[in-house]
Amino acid sequence: MKKVVITKIRSTIKRPQSQKRTMEALGLRKIGQSREFELTPQIQGMINKVKHLVKVEEK
Repeated sequence: MKKVVITKIRSTIKRPQSQKRTMEALGLRKIGQSREFELTPQIQGMINKVKHLVKVEEK
C-alpha cells in the first residue's frame, strides 16, 4: 500500500461538526501537525471530506 503524510493547514473553527470529527479521527488537532497513514479506501474518503483543510503528500 502507498503511504501518505497528512498535514493540517487550516482551522476547523466554523466548520460542520462532521468535518471536525473527521479531523479528530485522523488525529489532527493543531495546525501544522502531521500524521502518516497507509492509503486505504477509508482514509481516502476521510481525506476527500476535509481536503480543503489538509495537505496530502505521498511518501
